[in-house]
Amino acid sequence: MAVLGRYGAMHANSVVDRTAMDKVRVSRAVARLTAAGHITRRVDTADHRRAILDLTPRGTTTYNQIVPWLRAVQDEILAGLDASERNALDQLLAKLEKRSATITQNRVGDTELGN
Repeated sequence: MAVLGRYGAMHANSVVDRTAMDKVRVSRAVARLTAAGHITRRVDTADHRRAILDLTPRGTTTYNQIVPWLRAVQDEILAGLDASERNALDQLLAKLEKRSATITQNRVGDTELGN
């Protein structure tokens, strides 16, 4: 839901690409969020095999309520760091995110090749 709120409507594979979640976890989350009325699935007119996910008005309301609270909690946590420490943390997290994406990409490639 957070990815759809931040980036807008997209395919489930795009959600996988933007998160640390695998396809199975995204699929389960989509099912739960759809059942709860937070997201919709519609057929992609350009490729009928794929679905486009989007927030419903209810999902948008929930997203808009949660994000400010999360940002406030994040700010409170980060308040214990000075500017150089925050910069170092940002750099380390970016490095870990890049490494995680590489590992995920490699595992997906291995799975597709039957390894």
